[in-house]
Amino acid sequence: MTPEWKISPGLSVVLGDITKMRVEAMVNAANSSLLGGGGVDGAIHRAAGPELLKECRSVGGCPTGEARITRGYDLPAAWVIHTVGPVWRGGDCGEEEMLACCYRSCFSLVEERGIKSVAFPAISTGAYGFPARRAAGIAVQEMILALEKGKSLKSILAVCYSPESCQIYLDALEACRKQR
Repeated sequence: MTPEWKISPGLSVVLGDITKMRVEAMVNAANSSLLGGGGVDGAIHRAAGPELLKECRSVGGCPTGEARITRGYDLPAAWVIHTVGPVWRGGDCGEEEMLACCYRSCFSLVEERGIKSVAFPAISTGAYGFPARRAAGIAVQEMILALEKGKSLKSILAVCYSPESCQIYLDALEACRKQR
């Protein structure tokens, strides 16, 4: 059984493999080409099968902070929302705002399509080097706002690859609650 913590209405932290999540859409922490890579990006492309790469080629890439949507193919999700997070450059180059834009762009597509459930990885925290605690704080804040404002969205999963990452998300929620 996959460990899951409900951290606010509609928002859960899950320890597991994002490619196995039963949601309408899963978010891919992609590179700007959208043609696959390492980490979450590579795992999603492998699990979705070759048709995802074929469709991504037709999309023509995606700039940092924006999102694009494709079909899910062999994934349990009907849709994949690809977003390109910022590379961490020390924090003085607008990285936090660009990361927030990733989430907002994803949620815009969620509402456009009437998607009710979505799973997110920890965007930009792998090879792009964004500090995990800072990224989780931004993610949780944007997720809560999306649930409050959204019309179709009912469920968000923050999918973590390690118990440490889950704890970081739980801590981020507690910090967010104290700020409100």
